[in-house]
Amino acid sequence: MVAITAPCSSNLVIINGELRSNSGVSSVQYNGLRPLETKQMVSDKSKQTGFLCSSTRRARPVRAINSTTSAPKREKDPKKRVVITGMGLVSVFGNDVTTFYDRLLAGESGISLIDRFDASTFSVRFAGQIRDFSSEGYIDGKNDRRLDDCWRYCIVAGKKALEDASLGPGVLDTMDKSKIGVLVGTGMGGLSAFSSGVESLTLKGFKKISPFFIPYSITNMGSALLAIDTGVMGPNYSISTACATANYCFYAAANHIRRGEADIMVTGGTEAAVIATGVGGFIACRALSQRNDEPQRASRPWDKDRDGFVIGEGAGVLIMESLEHAMKRGANIIAEYLGGAVTCDAHHMTDPRKDGLGVSSCISKSLEDAGVSPEEVNYVNAHATSTLAGDLAEVNAIKKVFKDTSELKMNGTKAGILSMIGHGLGAAGGLEAIATIQAINTGWLHPTINQDNLESQVTIDTVPNVKKKHEVHVGISNSFGFGGHNSVVVFAPFSH
Repeated sequence: MVAITAPCSSNLVIINGELRSNSGVSSVQYNGLRPLETKQMVSDKSKQTGFLCSSTRRARPVRAINSTTSAPKREKDPKKRVVITGMGLVSVFGNDVTTFYDRLLAGESGISLIDRFDASTFSVRFAGQIRDFSSEGYIDGKNDRRLDDCWRYCIVAGKKALEDASLGPGVLDTMDKSKIGVLVGTGMGGLSAFSSGVESLTLKGFKKISPFFIPYSITNMGSALLAIDTGVMGPNYSISTACATANYCFYAAANHIRRGEADIMVTGGTEAAVIATGVGGFIACRALSQRNDEPQRASRPWDKDRDGFVIGEGAGVLIMESLEHAMKRGANIIAEYLGGAVTCDAHHMTDPRKDGLGVSSCISKSLEDAGVSPEEVNYVNAHATSTLAGDLAEVNAIKKVFKDTSELKMNGTKAGILSMIGHGLGAAGGLEAIATIQAINTGWLHPTINQDNLESQVTIDTVPNVKKKHEVHVGISNSFGFGGHNSVVVFAPFSH
């Protein structure tokens, strides 16, 4: 989360892969996601490959079109208004929403040394690893032993969200299940199932591949299994846009409701990539912090000493419902979804645009979709992954959108939960949305921990290290993913 306290010009800019001061003096260079060991750039562009190419890639100029000076009025039709009636999660802090948020408010870190596999030879040996996970009461024992953790997390979080919305099996059986859909996405899918299948093929031959190899690897299976278990027959698919996945799902699910294609959508994100393949792959990308001597202090958004993100896992699921349907059944309405947007940087596989246009335009489009003016927003749940370029790009985009507003400057706040739970990839947006809704309902904002040496560009309130009392009028939740995928969703307290 962050609060903008005053307008300011940036003292640092990123130019051709270099972080420069306004005076033009280079302070650090980047090779993809991590700093280069030397300041000598490759001069022969024909020999550049992989992430080295990103150091010289320039954002293509793009003109903003169809910009609006004021937001349209909010939706009034109860058939098209979308409300949140349930939440469910799986996290490093357990499977209970209240406990999860209480531990965030306390500023606890869920990051620890990996013991799920032998990481002793890895250059990164810590993660937001879930321990003592139990699916008892939600998945039968036989299936539980077969399933990839990605789908176990999805099913438990989804069913807990349905319970929270008072939509247990007995209630669902009385409803039109063709109007209830499931849209839970994932960035990586069943990575354990996939890795095991490849290992069996390599070591033992194709005849030893499990018949569950393909079904439990493909990314749509979370939504499918949840629908099979609950019998709901509405829109059912998954979206995979890396770390922006869950917000993409919220946006699409809400539009199914707005178009009258569904009364209820079970939607969010799930991920289980804390395995050797997942950790090793992100090490190869140079994406992860290597602070092995103090893992709980490794994720440090906007701090000058940040050195990459910390991989995490889990699931976050919301029950989105038309206001008309929720009121007819007397549902407890937790918050209202006002709108959202998705955009693409169209720039690079891993690095954000230097001009921040993809992110800032996504924020602006989400407010337009929500019928909200920038002046109404006083809370930003930032993605804030603790990467070198990404953190600053997000801050600069936020300052660009809200530069002329007084509300966010004076009262707004921005903080990132990933500093405490790690980056849950496809699940991140689901967990961030739940934190945003909890902030709305509790009046307390969780801190961003490990902020000891803030970047000079960050002139907005990041809620450093200690929680803050704050009444949220309108809050946005940001998520961005590899490939340049940007997504923003807008929530507010529900009122008639």
